[in-house]
Amino acid sequence: ATESEANFISVKGPEIFSKWVGESEKAIREIFRKARQVAPCVIFFDEIDALVPMRGMGIGDSMVTERVVSQLLTEMSGIERLEGVVVIGATNRPDMLDPALLRPGRLDRLIFVPPPSLEERLEILKIHTRDMPLDNDVNLYEIAKITEGFSGADLELICREAGLSALRENINIEKVSMRHFKKALEKIRPSITSDMIKYYKEWGERIKLVQSKKILTPFYT
Repeated sequence: ATESEANFISVKGPEIFSKWVGESEKAIREIFRKARQVAPCVIFFDEIDALVPMRGMGIGDSMVTERVVSQLLTEMSGIERLEGVVVIGATNRPDMLDPALLRPGRLDRLIFVPPPSLEERLEILKIHTRDMPLDNDVNLYEIAKITEGFSGADLELICREAGLSALRENINIEKVSMRHFKKALEKIRPSITSDMIKYYKEWGERIKLVQSKKILTPFYT
């Protein structure tokens, strides 16, 4: 959004739902109304699987969920044109999404975001230790090398746990040392497995194949 000089609206999927009838759909309409007003604009839905789960699965309040899904689909490809507005969704459960959301003209571009590379892990560690007093023996590159399969959140947790380990050792300690990071690594395991990566890649390829053959036929449109 910054590079394209567009406005940015960030939405967490679960935050949309309300116990009051009609409020959830109203929230969706309001998001798109604001986006149209300030276009060009990017709308980013985090945890979109919580907002647009597959209908008919009996997840949560099914009636509210179906109305929210229908409202979102209407906003994305309804009568009123969505000019200058880009919609992006993030999920770690793509299999839970309503198939209608993946139809052409909606969220039809699937992008697999792999675990951070060595260089990316190093940059993430630098960010989360930026305000942390580090001892001279701390080698972030070495930590980055041995944390393959760790997500950004995992790396943040390692840095936080290293700081807590230092404080547990001595409440008046002035710097966090490499031994504290090693203790943190003994406790924290990577949240990303090779099976998970394989699953996401295969799911993405399968959906792309279905879309290319135009045989995506969900129960709802």
